[in-house]
Amino acid sequence: MQIYLPIAEMSVNIFLVLGLGGAVGLLSGLFGVGGGFLMTPLLIFIGVPPSVAVGTQAAQTVASSVSGVMAHMRRGNVDFMMGGVLTAGGFVGSAMGVWLFNVLKNAGHIDLTISLGYVTFLGVVGGFMLAESLPGVLNKRPVALALAARGPGRHLWMHGLPFKMRFRRSKLYVSALLPLAIGWLVGLLVAMMGVGGGFLMVPAMIYLLGMPTQVVIGTSLFQITFVTAGTALLQATVNQSVDIVLALLLLVTGVIGAQIGARLSPKVKGEHLRIMLALIVLAVAIRLALDLVLTPSDLFSLGSGDAS
Repeated sequence: MQIYLPIAEMSVNIFLVLGLGGAVGLLSGLFGVGGGFLMTPLLIFIGVPPSVAVGTQAAQTVASSVSGVMAHMRRGNVDFMMGGVLTAGGFVGSAMGVWLFNVLKNAGHIDLTISLGYVTFLGVVGGFMLAESLPGVLNKRPVALALAARGPGRHLWMHGLPFKMRFRRSKLYVSALLPLAIGWLVGLLVAMMGVGGGFLMVPAMIYLLGMPTQVVIGTSLFQITFVTAGTALLQATVNQSVDIVLALLLLVTGVIGAQIGARLSPKVKGEHLRIMLALIVLAVAIRLALDLVLTPSDLFSLGSGDAS
């Protein structure tokens, strides 16, 4: 059964799209990740233009983040002051990202930029996750232990920066420049690659800012919700790259898949989960890299850039 995607200007099998949404939702619940860094490449694989895949994924991330942040707000696990500073930096980063996105799109380079960015990004993340998890499975000292030694509470040079603010919920007194910079980088990634940014923000908030772990996830989701909403709005108005039909289809089964994954997650060892995710991420990176170097089946796709 085919359905037409008005912004992507193509027809896709509705069951294929629903299956992708459910599969990535399952992985999200199983591994505790946002899933955007997997969904965008998968959409590209089925023929969705990279620019539309990025914009649509940003819109979908908004809906999937709202329920999570609401749950954390009820538990009091959101630092609104910290979230506000992160969001301010995120708005600046996303605005710059959308502007750069538009420049590259008009120049006809956006598809290549997105693909190269994902190959590099997924290769680095997947390689690190594999290196961190494999020693645990082999009963050796994992890399994570070395990182844990640098966890919250340790005074680093960054804490000597100016413009300090007091974040009472997180019990921190640190420079506002740090969360602004973290928010800016995440906003840039959301706009350029369609990822939620939690994979980067959570460790940065723990190891750089020294935030208590129990408020990190809720505060991260708070920032992601607003920044992805702003990014989706900018992508829709500036670049016309948000396909709401595609976003709704992905969301329907994505929510169901996430619930199933969350139930299955406790039944699998953490090291095994991380290795499985690392292998999936590396496989997607390799597939994207092959698509860049192999001769395409449709030679006309080489000229798919925006001619305007």
